[in-house]
Amino acid sequence: MSKILIVEDEEAIADLERDYLEISGFEVEIAHRGDIGLKRAMEEDFDLIILDLMLPEVDGFDICRQVREIKNTPIIMVSAKKDDIDKIRGLGLGADDYMTKPFSPSELVARVKAHLDRYERLVGSGMPKNDVVEIRGIKIDKTARRVWVNGEETTFTTKEFDLLTFLAENPNRVFTKEELFREIWDMESVGDIATVTVHIKKIREKIEFNTAKPQYIETIWGVGYRFKV
Repeated sequence: MSKILIVEDEEAIADLERDYLEISGFEVEIAHRGDIGLKRAMEEDFDLIILDLMLPEVDGFDICRQVREIKNTPIIMVSAKKDDIDKIRGLGLGADDYMTKPFSPSELVARVKAHLDRYERLVGSGMPKNDVVEIRGIKIDKTARRVWVNGEETTFTTKEFDLLTFLAENPNRVFTKEELFREIWDMESVGDIATVTVHIKKIREKIEFNTAKPQYIETIWGVGYRFKV
C-alpha cells in the first residue's frame, strides 16, 4: 500500500483529500504545519507528498527545495495562487505537478496514481542513482560534480572539488601535503606542494562558517590535513 503525506494547513481540505485517497486504497498521513511536514518528509519514507504552498512556519517552496535535495519522492504542489510565476517556481524547485485550488478530489487521486506509476517505472528501469557523499550539512554529488553547503549550491573548481571529495571520503584520517598532491594532481611531490595549501584555503572559504576556526578541514600542524566528522 502506497503511503501519502499531505502537508496542508486547512483541515477541511486535508480531511477531504485523505478521505478520497483512503477510499482509493492509499495510506495517508497529514501535517498541518510546514515545519512538521518538512520534518516528517525528511525523516520518514513516503511514496508521494501533496504539498500546499501557503503554510505556517515553513512554506511549501522551502519544503520542496529541501526534500528534493535528498529525495526523489514525487511531489504534487497545490495552491490557491493562480500566478504562473508560482507554478514556474514550484516546478523549478523540483515539484512534479502543480494543481490550483479549487480542484476535484477525484482529479487529485488520478494525478497521484499517475505520478506513482511513473515513479515506479523509473525506479524499476534500473536507473543508476547518483553517487553522493553527505557529511554534516555538506552534500557532494560525485556523479554530477555538484556541492551544496547547508542547502545552498556552491561552485568549486575541478581540483577544489577533487580535493574536497577525497578528504570527505576519507574522514578522520590525516594526510600530508605530499600525499594530497600525489593523489589529486597525480604527480610526485617534487612539484609545488604549496598549491595544496592554496586549495585548502579556497575550499575553507566556501564551506566553513569561520575559516579561523574550521569545523570541517582541520590543520594538523607539522603533519597535514584532516576532514573531521
